[in-house]
Amino acid sequence: MRYKFDLEYNPNLPLHESVYATLRRAILTGDLAPGDRLMEIHLAEHFGVSRTPVREAIHMLAQDGLVVIRPAKGAAVAGISTDGMQDVLEIRRTLDIFCARLACLRMSSDELSELEKACDAFEKAAMTGSDITTIASYDVAFHDLIIKATRNKRLIEMMRNLSEEMYRYRFEYLKDAAKYPALIQEHKAICDAIGARDENAAAEASGVHIDNQELAIMRHIALYQDSSKKRK
Repeated sequence: MRYKFDLEYNPNLPLHESVYATLRRAILTGDLAPGDRLMEIHLAEHFGVSRTPVREAIHMLAQDGLVVIRPAKGAAVAGISTDGMQDVLEIRRTLDIFCARLACLRMSSDELSELEKACDAFEKAAMTGSDITTIASYDVAFHDLIIKATRNKRLIEMMRNLSEEMYRYRFEYLKDAAKYPALIQEHKAICDAIGARDENAAAEASGVHIDNQELAIMRHIALYQDSSKKRK
């Protein structure tokens, strides 16, 4: 099997953690798709390492729920379940709405200017055919500015942890370029509401944004599951 990614080696970390970080990113970004087998010997050869750090990394990914290890079948990338997605998005929806409300009260004029620039940068990336990784990074940057503006350290930490879980779902959502115009408008609605210091409008726009993501991801998962059944 040919891989689209190379080992992200960090000399300050144990080797198995570098392998873990590399494989984790590959799964979150879709370079390793649900159902892809993780063959220790192939990955070890590709990374130029022994099988031991690869084996340890795979077990760490299994603990994260990103990999499934089955007796006699080995390890494979876990599927994206609707239950897992809904659990994450239910929490994210509530916290996003809260962040938007606080941002209306606490975001400075300089931060608002940065948010407007981030909104424009996302639109440019989405409409000029940038790769999904780039588009996702601009999406993250936009939301991070809102989260930072809350000035709430505990909330920021909670959102940081959730964002890692959201990353995989974000990539699924961004695979459909037909959704980009609506997504751009949703970002603008959130940005405009915060700029107007309208807490209710910001809360509503943030809720709609998450609801639309959930619907799009649910459709994608349903299509994936249907195609998987047909292949069997």
